[in-house]
Amino acid sequence: MNTEPDDGLDIRSLASGYPTGFVIDSHAHVWHQLVYATRGVMTVNTADSSWVVPSHRAVWVPAGVEHEIEMVGTVSLRTLYVRASLSSALPKQCCVVNVSPLLRELILRTIQIGMLDRKVPAQKRMTGVILDQLETLRTVPLRLPMPCDARALRVVELVRASPSETHSLDHIAREIGAGKRTIERLFLAETEMSFGKWRQQLRMLHALRLLAAGESVTTVAFAVGYDSTSAFISAFKTTLGTTPGRYYAEHGANKSGTRI
Repeated sequence: MNTEPDDGLDIRSLASGYPTGFVIDSHAHVWHQLVYATRGVMTVNTADSSWVVPSHRAVWVPAGVEHEIEMVGTVSLRTLYVRASLSSALPKQCCVVNVSPLLRELILRTIQIGMLDRKVPAQKRMTGVILDQLETLRTVPLRLPMPCDARALRVVELVRASPSETHSLDHIAREIGAGKRTIERLFLAETEMSFGKWRQQLRMLHALRLLAAGESVTTVAFAVGYDSTSAFISAFKTTLGTTPGRYYAEHGANKSGTRI
């Protein structure tokens, strides 16, 4: 999208749908972007992090940030593009956010209108309300930071390939020919997480994708390396503040058929 010339449009919108497995290749916009999933789950990847975005949440992508979007299940997106110069109070980094009932209705109404023009008084007022909502977005802890070092990235590859494996870091480090302390130091320095915390976060984000694909909580628990369903639910609650079933129910019914 291009901001020149200034045609009076402050917010544009787009409604789109994608099949499971579809990937929107890496790209960037000169406008900020709020991508709201009304159905399905997205994984948004940037150079240094990944975010999992379940249905009825959104991802905020600031202008200029290169990002790729992967679809899990049939995904329906409702996107707002916000002129970058509109407000300096908007988030400066990518984040997954909860969408309030008011913001959801504002998104859907904007989709119906198509774009908001500041020359139209009612649309200018609506833009102001949307900005008020965007400036107070409540973030959700669904980010997985990625290390840069080649040795740490090899660990990432191994864990991602088999998230149910429970091998110790010592075992994994030996497998890639590095020392345990070296890997621990790299994860702390480059992700600001211990390896154990990072692996737990990866498992939790993978669990969200599996739940969106329709897997039961019990199946998901074992698929991401937990010894029991109760242990998984406890970890899920620690990370996200509620149980898997309530997590979806509190933010609208899951439209992908997830058995939770």
